Amino acid sequence: MDFFDSAYKGRPPWDIGRPQKEFVELVRKGEISGSVLDIGCGTGENALFFAGEGHEVWGIDSSPQAIQKAKEKASGRGLPIHFLVLNVLDLTRLNRKFDTVTDSGFFHTLSDEDRPVFVKNLADVLSPAGRYFMLCFSDLEPAGYGPRRITEREIRESFRDGWSINYIRPAIFESRTRAGGSRAWFSSISKK
Repeated sequence: MDFFDSAYKGRPPWDIGRPQKEFVELVRKGEISGSVLDIGCGTGENALFFAGEGHEVWGIDSSPQAIQKAKEKASGRGLPIHFLVLNVLDLTRLNRKFDTVTDSGFFHTLSDEDRPVFVKNLADVLSPAGRYFMLCFSDLEPAGYGPRRITEREIRESFRDGWSINYIRPAIFESRTRAGGSRAWFSSISKK
């Protein structure tokens, strides 16, 4: 993950300085509940938003640079968030369960081989009937820049055993470099 740590020495395109609109809408609709784990949290804008709404929040990222920036933001805003440098493929090291897990742009970075490892780790830290909300680049977005594109079928295949897919819908992944954002999938997936 050296790429990400290098990216956070500056300000990467996905670091928009506020939470992604999709996650703001989830809070407004009351879909975020209980304790929240924000995976691949970057500099923490989604996590900070959830904490500001009264949730107990943990944020993890593999980039020490990103986590340092997230901790500084949390301190400056007076928000009690647990930010940790952690490989998302080793979530069991957290030794706890969460009611909600959020993912803004992490799933599409996984290799085919790492997806089942991630899904197993996710199951280990999500409470019974807990929900995972994922925003990832869609195969409907034209190629030529940015991360790997994910098909709706790939999401369904990854979460076919032990999970219920509540919905997968078209969305926008906001960035600083694409005024209209990029086409994405937004998924709500529950642990059975």
